Amino acid sequence: MAARRYLLGAVAWLAAAAAFPQVRTVSVQPRDNGAALVNPGMGWVFHHYDNNIQRYGVELEPSDTVEDFPGASAVYLRLAWSFLEPEERRFNWSIVDTPVQRWIAKGKQVCFRFSCSESGLPYATPEWVRKAGAKGYFFVPGKGIVEGGTHWEPDFDDPVFLAKLDRFLAAAAARYDGDPHVSHIDVGSFGVWGEGHTGRSTRRPYSGATVRRHIDLHLKHFRRTLLVINDDHGNHGRGLEVLHYAAARGLALRDDSILVQGGANAYYKAFLAPLFWPRAPVILESQHYGHSVRDGAWGDGSLYLKAIEDYHASYATIHWYPREFLEKNRHLVDRINLRLGYRIQLLEASWPEEVKAGGTLKVSYRWRNAGVAPCLPGGFPAITLKDSKGGIAGVFADEDFDLRTLPVGPPGEAVPVGRESRTVFHSQSSKPPAAFALPPAHILKPGEYAVYISAGSRTGEPRIALPLDGGDGARRYRLGSIRVAPEL
Repeated sequence: MAARRYLLGAVAWLAAAAAFPQVRTVSVQPRDNGAALVNPGMGWVFHHYDNNIQRYGVELEPSDTVEDFPGASAVYLRLAWSFLEPEERRFNWSIVDTPVQRWIAKGKQVCFRFSCSESGLPYATPEWVRKAGAKGYFFVPGKGIVEGGTHWEPDFDDPVFLAKLDRFLAAAAARYDGDPHVSHIDVGSFGVWGEGHTGRSTRRPYSGATVRRHIDLHLKHFRRTLLVINDDHGNHGRGLEVLHYAAARGLALRDDSILVQGGANAYYKAFLAPLFWPRAPVILESQHYGHSVRDGAWGDGSLYLKAIEDYHASYATIHWYPREFLEKNRHLVDRINLRLGYRIQLLEASWPEEVKAGGTLKVSYRWRNAGVAPCLPGGFPAITLKDSKGGIAGVFADEDFDLRTLPVGPPGEAVPVGRESRTVFHSQSSKPPAAFALPPAHILKPGEYAVYISAGSRTGEPRIALPLDGGDGARRYRLGSIRVAPEL
């Protein structure tokens, strides 16, 4: 009796299989090609101006944007307020707009810090602010307040100073807030070099209330562009409260002091990173490279990579002449490029060999983030079908799979996440295959099409470079082909 039931079941299964023949699938397992990627919200950053208008990028020819530096994505302009508003309400924006246009023409972004105190400039806050009645102090760098000193720093709580600063930030925000070419802007109005301390200027103590006041002043004006707080704003007895305050308001974190010293003292503030990196980029800046080498702190540079791992950094800043840095650290740059920010790897993809027009295209894939930071801009996989002439015949974006959610981990240990099928690795974090409704045959004509993968907007616009071969120059990558059959 049992044998008879088994035989009847087998016959029924064979009948069903004949009625619904199994669809053959195409499965690919692309390899990471090791390329340096330039992507939104991450990468190497050059200093064009470094607290003055004499270094480092200013030495480049106007046509030179260091295109040979792998992974470079942004240029940083760190300037004293006095350069930009030398006379009240008379602005010299060309000093930043000129280099900015060179870089954005090459697809790069820009970032700013506007400082109010410098150890290498007598008046970082314009002198007319002092003459307007702002309270401040003369100092000598390294000695603190000295009557008749060589440099002047405002009292960072003075109401006249704050009112003038308020108006300057309003003017800067009118130009740059929300500009898609601007990746971020530092809260740089407090402390020497805009770092949030007075150790190399007046050495005057300030409370957390001062820091919050300067954060709020920037938030008042820069409502759409990412703001960044330097870790040293929590120094001098202010504790972590101000950094928690910044994190709670959506600011990102910057640490300017990597490899000022070497060994165990190469950096101190990685413990702050978890306040920020899961939802905002962390930016690391090394000591001036030549000075770090001179002082014996740089070594082979591997501690910079270690800091990037420990902070889950999205940006690494080149605090030197970029080509000299690259020439002497090319191997390090290549290693950092494999981990800095996010690195979205497609481990496997599968789709049917043939689909019918007007039917459903089911796609499975498995992804991994091989970087140290989340894909903070987010992105959605998309399948593009192209005809024999390279024309786009179909675009299908997977809006239910945000690459931002991919977990990070140590090198080679991040957990893959995918949409499962028989050929795709199954895990608890997997989802069912993506199912895309195909247009009817008069729109998607029967024939052979090339299958491309990309990551980007909900509408299928590619925005994220992937480490894959077969690119079409627009961040789509060929995986194989598919046949579209006529409708039933």
